Amino acid sequence: MDLALSKRLLVVGDVMLDRYTETQVQRISPEAPVPVANVQRRWNAPGGAANVARNLSRLGLAVTLVGARANDQSGQELACLLDQESIMAPPCLCTDRPTTCKSRILARGQQLLRLDEESCQPFSSELVKKLWQNTEHALPWAQAVILSDYGKGVFAESPKQPSLAREIIAHCRQKSIPVLVDPKGSDWSRFSYADCLTPNTRELACVLKTDNGDFEHLVQEALNLMQSLNLSRLLVTRGAKGMAMLERNGQVTELPTKAHEVCDVSGAGDTVIAVLAAAVAEGYDWIEAAKIANVAAGIVVAKVGTSPVDRDELLSALASDNNSFSMTVNALSSKIMSQGRLLEKIAEWRRHHDRIVFTNGCFDLIHPGHIKLVQEAAHLGDRLVVAINSDASVKRLKGPDRPIQPENARVLVMAGLTGVDAVILFDDDTPLELITKILPDVLVKGSDYRLDTVVGADIVQKSGGEVHLVQIIDGFSTSRIVSAFAQ
Repeated sequence: MDLALSKRLLVVGDVMLDRYTETQVQRISPEAPVPVANVQRRWNAPGGAANVARNLSRLGLAVTLVGARANDQSGQELACLLDQESIMAPPCLCTDRPTTCKSRILARGQQLLRLDEESCQPFSSELVKKLWQNTEHALPWAQAVILSDYGKGVFAESPKQPSLAREIIAHCRQKSIPVLVDPKGSDWSRFSYADCLTPNTRELACVLKTDNGDFEHLVQEALNLMQSLNLSRLLVTRGAKGMAMLERNGQVTELPTKAHEVCDVSGAGDTVIAVLAAAVAEGYDWIEAAKIANVAAGIVVAKVGTSPVDRDELLSALASDNNSFSMTVNALSSKIMSQGRLLEKIAEWRRHHDRIVFTNGCFDLIHPGHIKLVQEAAHLGDRLVVAINSDASVKRLKGPDRPIQPENARVLVMAGLTGVDAVILFDDDTPLELITKILPDVLVKGSDYRLDTVVGADIVQKSGGEVHLVQIIDGFSTSRIVSAFAQ
C-alpha cells in the first residue's frame, strides 16, 4: 500500500485558531483550591477546517481552503500559519464576529482547561455568497472536496437561506467530484447525496436519537438514515474500537484501531477525513482509503495537541514487513524531520520523561569516529537528535568542493545508524537556533572541542542540562580521508 499523493483538493468549512499553553503544575494555589500552572511554552496551530487543510498540505497535496475569519489578531495569526503551510486561502473577512479561537491549557501533555472565543450564528447572505464565489473558483481543478462542519455558521441553514453545503454537493454531483463531510448538528439533510460522512459514534447516535451502546442497533438505524438522505456511505469513528465503514447497500466493514497509545484526540477527525479524501482522489477504493485513514488516525492520537500526519510518517506506518529498498527508505525517512515536526516529537518524548540528547555536524563521510560519537551519545539518554549541516552550510564552512555527499544522502545514512531517533537539516553555520528551541538535556560534541567552544553549551547548562565531550578516535576525519584520496 503506497500513496503518490499528487492530487489537488478543496476544503470548505469553519476555520479557527488553536492556541496552546504548556505548563508545569507543582503546587496548589493558596488563594483557592486550584493548581498553579507555570507557563513553559506557547504555540498556535490552524484548527477546524484549517487543520484539515494542514493535514492535506503535510501529505504533499495542493490544497485550497475556503472559510471566513475576522481581521483581528487571531485571524491574522491564522492567515500567517496557513501561508507557512503553503495553503491557498482566498480572503473572506467577517465583521460581525471574532475569529473562532480555542485556547487549551496543558500540563504533562493533558488538557487542564479550554477557553473558547466564538460566535455560532449563521453567516450573513453576503458572506455566504462570497464563500460560494471562492468555492466555485476553486472547484474546476479539485479532485475531491471536503466539507468540514464545526457548527460555527458556514453550513447553517434557515428558511430564508439554504445551506452552502447543498449548493456545493449539487455542483460536485454534476462534475462527478467526490464530496466528504465531517458533520455537526442533528440535521444532516443539508448533506444529502454526499459520498461519505465521517461522524463518531456519539454524533451518529445524536442524529439517530438512540443509544450508542448497542452498535448493531446503531448500524441498522444508520443504514435507514442513509437510504432516506441518499448518503453513499458513513465512516464511523469508534475511538478505541477503531472505525466502521457503512455502505448504503448494507455492507459493514469494521477496521480495528491502529493506535498504540492515545495521548490527545484533538484533530483526529480532521486527519481521518483528510487522508480518506486524499486516498480516494488518488484512486483507491473506499475501503482501502478507510484503512489508510485508520492508520493515520493511530499516528495523530499519540501526539500532543492538534497535530497533522505528514507523508513520511504515513508511508512509514503503512510499510509492511517487505524488505525492499523503497520500504527501507520510507522507514528511515520517518526519522528525518522538519523543525516543526521535531519540536512536536520532542514534546511527546518529554511527556514520557525521556532524556533528550543532541549532537550535530556535517557527517560528510561516515567513519569510525562518527560511529563512536553517535553510539556514546545514544547511551547518554533516551532519545538522540542529530542535526546535520545543509549543503549550503557545509560549503560555507568547508569550501566549494564540499560536501562529498549531498544532504539527502547524509541524512539518510545518519537515520540508518542504531540509536538515532531524529535527524534534521539546518542551514545556519551553527545549530544555535535549534539548540535554543530544543533545550536538550545533554549536548554532545567530540573532544577536539573545548567546553567554552561548544556552540550552545551555555544555553544548555543554564536550562539545567549538561555538555558531554566524546573522546575522538585518532586518525579518522573526513578531511583526512578526502586528502588521502586526492593524493
